Amino acid sequence: MLDFLLGHYAYWFILALLTIGLYGMIMKRNLVKKLVGMTILQSAIILFWVVIASKWNATVPVIVPEIPCSQAANYINPLPHTLMLTAIVVGVATLGVALALLIIIYRNYKTLEENVLIDRMK
Repeated sequence: MLDFLLGHYAYWFILALLTIGLYGMIMKRNLVKKLVGMTILQSAIILFWVVIASKWNATVPVIVPEIPCSQAANYINPLPHTLMLTAIVVGVATLGVALALLIIIYRNYKTLEENVLIDRMK
């Protein structure tokens, strides 16, 4: 049992991050805290894809004379890592747009609390 827990420590860490992110998005009333929760959730998902795409005793997909090309199992598939790099860029852009929207909301309504904001919008 202990070997199972220690052998999958990366997944437990990702599960903790997912839980923290979901908690922040669902339970918090402040829009900035919701945005932080969304960013933590996104980071956990990206980490999950990177962890499942990693391989022990494998190398980057560059031809090395010591490793013949016929042994493709010794190389890491670069596609998941490339896709997660794209996800990081999209996440940063999304965060920037969300922060800009929060600034506009604060300038117009002088609050970022969800309940107060809904009352002021009526």
